Amino acid sequence: MKFSKQQSGYVSEISDFIADLKKKDPSLESKQLAGRALLWDKSPIDLDATRRAAESRIAQAAYVYKSK
Repeated sequence: MKFSKQQSGYVSEISDFIADLKKKDPSLESKQLAGRALLWDKSPIDLDATRRAAESRIAQAAYVYKSK
C-alpha cells in the first residue's frame, strides 16, 4: 500500500554507503559472519564437564600467605 506522500525512489545515505561497500568487497558479509562466529557464537556448554571441574576444585585457604 502506497501513501500519496511516500517517495518510492528514495535511498538513504547509509543504505547507499552500505551498497557501495558491498560492491567494492563482495566477501564482506562472509567476513562479518566469520567475525561474529569468532566472538559471539559459542559451542554448547558440557554440563557434566562443568560439574566435574567444579567438584574437583581445591578450596583456597583464607589467608594464602600464612605459612603452616
